[in-house]
Amino acid sequence: MVLVGEARRVGDSVLLARRSPEHSPRPEGSLRLSKFHAPEIVFGPESLPEAAHAAVRLGARRPFVVTDPGVMEAGWPVELLAWLRDAGLDPQVWLDLTPNPKDHEIEAGYRRYADAGCDVVLGIGGGSVIDAAKGVALLAANGGRILDYEGIDRIEHPIPPLIMMPTTSGTGADVSQFCIVTDTERHTKITIMGRALVPDVSVVDPRLLVTMPEWLNAATGLDALTHGIEAFVSLAHGPLTDHHALQAISLVNGNLAETMLRPRNADARSLMAQAALEAGLAFTNAILGATHAMSHQVGGMLDLPHGVVNGVLLPHVIRFNGADGPERFVPIAQAMGLDVARVPAEEAVHMVAEAVRELGDEVGVPKGLSALGVMAEDIPRLAQLTLGDACLTTNPRGASVEDIDALFRAAM
Repeated sequence: MVLVGEARRVGDSVLLARRSPEHSPRPEGSLRLSKFHAPEIVFGPESLPEAAHAAVRLGARRPFVVTDPGVMEAGWPVELLAWLRDAGLDPQVWLDLTPNPKDHEIEAGYRRYADAGCDVVLGIGGGSVIDAAKGVALLAANGGRILDYEGIDRIEHPIPPLIMMPTTSGTGADVSQFCIVTDTERHTKITIMGRALVPDVSVVDPRLLVTMPEWLNAATGLDALTHGIEAFVSLAHGPLTDHHALQAISLVNGNLAETMLRPRNADARSLMAQAALEAGLAFTNAILGATHAMSHQVGGMLDLPHGVVNGVLLPHVIRFNGADGPERFVPIAQAMGLDVARVPAEEAVHMVAEAVRELGDEVGVPKGLSALGVMAEDIPRLAQLTLGDACLTTNPRGASVEDIDALFRAAM
């Protein structure tokens, strides 16, 4: 999104506030231009075969299928491979992945891709699988080490086609321009961001969600909620992202707990799949904020589930951001079904933070970082690393290292 005259660039998003010929200011958002990145999306039960059709359409002969042992055990890659072979293709499978994909794992995956002479890349799994698939494709066209691409728009050459099939309801990686990788030397997560990483096709089949473990369902659902809230208040938000963000917030709030209680409720699963998708469309264009910037550091240091860390941190970041700009949290409160008609915006901020914490309690997220293994002596390093995370650039309130340190301590 671009502002004519005053531009603040975040990746490929430019917020542009136009001025009249006399340069008189207009109300915010009155003439805002937006660029919106999205893949081709196929959504609905029994849609998995569409991935094979998409692979053929994109010129695949020997597609590279990225997954992990847990998803393989659930059986979904076997079904995908059958469809690919029925389409006359010769798929190659790589599943040597752990949660929070590591730099050396992605580089090993690229070597496997190159040795097998593959072309189109398919990822079937959660966010870790999809990020790893993006990393393999990035290296296939650009070479080097995956850590070389940390930051924004550092990918020079077009990457192989990407087809993604999420098996969790939260990460949004199947539609995003993000790739998150664990730097095993620095014990942190790096963010690689660029429009080249937006997949060509996302196939969202809600059937694939029923095999998630309960803890992963909770974690990814809270990740989707965090995406919606952070995208809505982001400095790079716009009219095209706001709708998706609020819809995602409403859908997670209304359906996550139901999928925990009744995992095979097809309607609730479909709505959570939609929530994850809409949250992904919102944050890949509006970017994120301090919750993600902080969570990346904790997850990288302790190899923890990203969504669980988000669930612990989010209420504290809501209060921090809301102290400076509470008005944006009123629509969020309404999307969560909270009655804020006759309360000041400042109170709506606290109501949202409490509602997020209550949902975390309902789905079993710990109340503090200490329960996840974070120690007080870790905080200065975590705070310093947070300042370098790309997600912090769009947080609605500026944050110093002291602010981030205080947020970590409040979340302990």
